[in-house]
Amino acid sequence: MPQTVLITGGSRGIGAACVQVFADAGWNVAFTYRASRAAAGALAEKSGALALCADLTDERAVGRAAGEAVSYFGGLDAVVCNAGVAEQKLFQDITEQEWQHMLDVNLLGAVRTIRSALPGMLHRKQGSIVTVSSVWGQAGASCESHYAASKAALIGLTRSLALELGPSGIRVNCVAPGVIDTDMNAVHSAETMRELAEQTPLGRIGTAREVAESILYLCSDKAAFVTGQVLGVTGGF
Repeated sequence: MPQTVLITGGSRGIGAACVQVFADAGWNVAFTYRASRAAAGALAEKSGALALCADLTDERAVGRAAGEAVSYFGGLDAVVCNAGVAEQKLFQDITEQEWQHMLDVNLLGAVRTIRSALPGMLHRKQGSIVTVSSVWGQAGASCESHYAASKAALIGLTRSLALELGPSGIRVNCVAPGVIDTDMNAVHSAETMRELAEQTPLGRIGTAREVAESILYLCSDKAAFVTGQVLGVTGGF
């Protein structure tokens, strides 16, 4: 019987790559999106996944999406907390509202998703949760302090939940991508991307599919004894 995964922010970038990679591996896939209805519909048709509209800042919407995924597939074996936002801004120019929004989406969006999926996992005493942080959550990032802080918080959440949920048979891990070719990095100039590629020991920018394959591994039975880990998919950055 196929396993089922719920992926947040699945309409583009790393999330969309996850949807396709998990579907290709024979998983049942449900994914959330916020505004990209056309892209979500096209991906759902291509992959056979279930697309669910949900704003991760709305706890009831998140709970409703998780409930629909459970009703449709019969349960959740894995959750991938991928949805996130980014912004480049000098620290002294970041407003209180911008700090709150960054944390509300990147950190609390994951909290709400996990909280919605957890009862079923606890009942069955099994499951896998993967959060998507960033190399900037480990190393820090100039002019992106609120983004880096939110991603660092995800690492703390991951490690804490791994300790708390391990006795219930639930694994919790994190993937920290480096510089990846996604829409989120489209704000950088071609020159900046070249410089970042040069700073990467493998000499290139990573792909969303490479990150997705690592997430699939952590959710799979191949990682049955792996929990509380932060896997850097960075090319050595």
